[in-house]
Amino acid sequence: MTTVALCAGIALTAAFLAAGLVVGSAYFAALRRTVDLYAAGRRPLVVMALTLIRIGGVIAFFGAAVRFGAVPLLAAFLGFLVARSLALRAVRGTA
Repeated sequence: MTTVALCAGIALTAAFLAAGLVVGSAYFAALRRTVDLYAAGRRPLVVMALTLIRIGGVIAFFGAAVRFGAVPLLAAFLGFLVARSLALRAVRGTA
């Protein structure tokens, strides 16, 4: 493996890690909004639409990540898990 290929692989992995963090943050923000709307008992169509968009977006993101290989996919999932951890910390008020 050449140095150029190694650097490109590292850059791709870092990009997917950052993208996973961004997508995960958007996912959990949308989840919070969905829960708030559902708990208020208003707009069931909006709740369903947010749920479908949220899940569809994550499926599309991980579907795109898998095309680049296992390491970028795992990096994207790690970023998603970090976003989950940050979302849980924010909800618990320990941030």
